[in-house]
Amino acid sequence: MIKALRPVVALVTLLAATAVAVLPANAATWESSDKWGTWSNGGYTVRNDVWGGGAGPQTIWANSYSNWGVWANHPNTGGVKSYPHSAKAIGKRISALGTLRSSFNVNRPGSGAYATAYDIWADGHAYEIMLWMNKQGAVGAIGSKQTSATVGGHTWDVYKGSNGSNQVFSFLRTSNTNSGTVDIKAVMNWIKNRGWIGDATMTEVQFGFEITSSSGGMNFTSNSYSVTSS
Repeated sequence: MIKALRPVVALVTLLAATAVAVLPANAATWESSDKWGTWSNGGYTVRNDVWGGGAGPQTIWANSYSNWGVWANHPNTGGVKSYPHSAKAIGKRISALGTLRSSFNVNRPGSGAYATAYDIWADGHAYEIMLWMNKQGAVGAIGSKQTSATVGGHTWDVYKGSNGSNQVFSFLRTSNTNSGTVDIKAVMNWIKNRGWIGDATMTEVQFGFEITSSSGGMNFTSNSYSVTSS
């Protein structure tokens, strides 16, 4: 009789462990396991954004637009699976902005493959500007390296290319950081001065985790994040 019960006990134990892993550690204000889960708070939009092929389960939680995170269990295969993020709409041309800055502070896993990155859109979705603040594992930028530059308060390796739908400019910080402030307007002026972009309208500033793999389940947390403009 005891032997017959062992598979049932093992299954219950496995299910319990899985449930604990998926749920956030805190009692969050908002939570969603829907791949397109969206929540508006404080003038920002928080999105789960599980958009890539072959993705595994991902649960996003948030106490605010600033303090949020995900538990993600994406397989160890190539290709971006998701970009959970918090976004702020801007709606001004580069020249009309007095300032456009952002600050962030994150906790992230020491394994897997991902980048903690800003994804900034201009002229709708015509131009995509990525600012990689840290990276882990087998991840790389679109296009080819153009130069290195110190701008916006950081030193970057700068890549330029296309994903088939829009131009992509990627700024990869030359050393990883989990917190800081970036002068986004200075970065946009640098791109503009090189003739890569005109006086574009800044559509939206997004910040989050571009996850390729997180096998076994990993936690990513934004402790704080904000965008200021004038």
